Amino acid sequence: MNIYLQYYLHFLFFRNGRIKILVVIKLLLQNPSLCNMSELVKAKKNLGQHFLNDKNIAFNIVDGLLSHSKVEDVLEVGPGMGVLTNYLLNASERKIWAAEIDHESILYLQKNYPKLENRLLEKSFLDLDFREFFQSELIVIGNFPYNISSQIVFKVLDNKELIPMLVGMFQKEVAERLSAKPGGKEYGIISVITQAYYQVDYLFTVHEDVFTPPPKVKSGVIRMIRKSELPNCNQSLLKTVVKTAFNQRRKKLRNAISSFGINDEQLGLFAGKRAEELSLQDFVDLTNLVQEKGQWKKDK
Repeated sequence: MNIYLQYYLHFLFFRNGRIKILVVIKLLLQNPSLCNMSELVKAKKNLGQHFLNDKNIAFNIVDGLLSHSKVEDVLEVGPGMGVLTNYLLNASERKIWAAEIDHESILYLQKNYPKLENRLLEKSFLDLDFREFFQSELIVIGNFPYNISSQIVFKVLDNKELIPMLVGMFQKEVAERLSAKPGGKEYGIISVITQAYYQVDYLFTVHEDVFTPPPKVKSGVIRMIRKSELPNCNQSLLKTVVKTAFNQRRKKLRNAISSFGINDEQLGLFAGKRAEELSLQDFVDLTNLVQEKGQWKKDK
């Protein structure tokens, strides 16, 4: 039976006769025999690695996915030392996959999670051709590296026909932007584009002290569930309109999207509004207006 061992390493130094604690590392292990420090994976700054070490948070992240989807294939992004992997493998009969680019983590996972078998991929999630490995849909989960978290979302959006759900941990600021509603400073391009295709729910906040090493900011866990219907407008033009509107977000739309050649009378109520005030449906309506009366239509 697996048991969990938690321990702290305190690194101390003397400065002006005073002892200061540099960092406290809390590590969660599956087996006491793994106390040998040589078997632990060193977090690498260039990969944006911050290993989660709180088993309750790991359980809640996994539960946020497994309780809302029946899709057989689950792909974990950046498993590190496997705190999420452990729950995924033991809580479900589904096919658990993992994509990891850190070779040291790969060796650790091969040794401690042999049930992954050939589904442990030493590849970047961003470079994966999903159709090479998956015959149908997959769901995505992970404690995502901060330095590529937005790219992960855009990769999912580009493959939305294959990915009905994502549950993941992001830098709190990014999680808030993804789930933001109109009217706030967090609401922007990534909010609208993501919510055009997914229902995004902010699940909970995670504090810095449950990671090794601890990041400088809090994290947030979100769940994205694919919508059953696409926005009723030209998809490519929608992205262009949203990006154009938010590129000058402090300006009212009569100025922010003037490049489309639509006058105030044609814009109607949109003319006096700013991008952050528009709902997704407003952007859909604005996109249809641009296609019908704007310069975009003439150019095309």
